[in-house]
Amino acid sequence: MAAKVTTSGGNIFLDLGFPPHEAEVMLLRAQLAEALRGWMEREGLNQAQTAKRLGISQPRVSEIVRGKVELLSLDYLVGLCAKVGISVGVKLAA
Repeated sequence: MAAKVTTSGGNIFLDLGFPPHEAEVMLLRAQLAEALRGWMEREGLNQAQTAKRLGISQPRVSEIVRGKVELLSLDYLVGLCAKVGISVGVKLAA
């Protein structure tokens, strides 16, 4: 049987059936976690080195790396981005 492929509407969490308000927050968390993973890669850091630089535990870094965004708050991720110089902005659309 061939796999069915569905094109995303732009928010995978909405596509997965999360309520719209939850899907938006999850997407923001995922984007921030991805920015942090990119920073780690650019800096050539492993999880232990990242934890030390951010002042957090290695298991928290693992959650970021594995995309466990449901375990991470927006505030927490924004704070980590600020620590490493990743600019975070909000753009509102009506």
